[in-house]
Amino acid sequence: MSEPLRVGLVGYGLAGSTFHAPLISTTAGLRLSAVVTSQPDRQDEVRRDHPGAQVLDRVEDLWAGSDHLDLVVIATPNRSHVPLARAAVEAGLPVVVDKPLAATAADGLALVELAAARGVPLTVYQNRRWDSDFRTVRQLVADGSLGQVHRLESRYERWRPVPGSGWREHGDPAEAGGLLYDLGSHLVDQALQLLGPATQVYAELDRRRPGARVDDDVFVALHHAGGAQSHLWMSSVAAEPGPRLRLLGDRGAYVTFGMDGQEEALRAGRLPGPDWGQEPVDRWGRLIVDGHSEPVPSLPGAYPDFYAKVVPMLRDGAPPPVDPADAIATLTVLEAARRSADEQRVVTLPGAGR
Repeated sequence: MSEPLRVGLVGYGLAGSTFHAPLISTTAGLRLSAVVTSQPDRQDEVRRDHPGAQVLDRVEDLWAGSDHLDLVVIATPNRSHVPLARAAVEAGLPVVVDKPLAATAADGLALVELAAARGVPLTVYQNRRWDSDFRTVRQLVADGSLGQVHRLESRYERWRPVPGSGWREHGDPAEAGGLLYDLGSHLVDQALQLLGPATQVYAELDRRRPGARVDDDVFVALHHAGGAQSHLWMSSVAAEPGPRLRLLGDRGAYVTFGMDGQEEALRAGRLPGPDWGQEPVDRWGRLIVDGHSEPVPSLPGAYPDFYAKVVPMLRDGAPPPVDPADAIATLTVLEAARRSADEQRVVTLPGAGR
């Protein structure tokens, strides 16, 4: 049996402690070897939750011990993604970067090109591809249950009427805060995965909460090269959320409500195991064909699949779980959405007419 691949995790806030460390530590072939966090309370959490991991105050200490690592995971505030990932690549360390990869498509592309030039594997943590509802939708589209899909409606909406104090609420563009980059990174990625490249983007970005410094109520419309449309909503001020997903095709429709349960489970301290990601029957979506509606069993949510795919990427040179080129495509759409909102017009993406 091969020795487990040694993983260094940078950051132990929500992303590091909830979405990365539990999945790394429960993936066969990986071992959480080191965690970088400067905050004493988070250091105590690491020692409690992952007693076998070394706790480091500074990321420089991680680079100094790079010979003892096989992978670095960047789970820090958005503005630090590129410089930290660049340092990992320059140290010859494969890297997983939490979404969004960068604050701009140009910065993301430069990082991806550097990794390719150095022959260092790089992938992006777009975990919502493994949501139960999205996995189910992909299957329905692939097997033709809806016929030709002409519209996707997709929402991440919640009720948080008071702005928080974290970095995501800061107005500095370098932070890449606000809902467009936070939740939009997921919704746009899913839309592009499901319906293909976008050619045109229209967006409305608003600040609804008193004192808000970043967008907290967002609508984005995409026209895809294949002719379909995506309508994407993300909001912190939705006291009554709409359907999570609604797909319309020339044969039928599919609608589902409520969020995938994996985040809730991870936040509650549960770890992947038997029956992970199973959705209860009352949360299954419904397929409507010729006026007849019936429930569709939801495929299990599968966040563990991301890191399970990282192992062969490192050992065998297998494709990454998320192609970093996809992250650049998403960032290109997000930038176009911001420009559309600022200029109040539809933005045509480069190459759309080719």
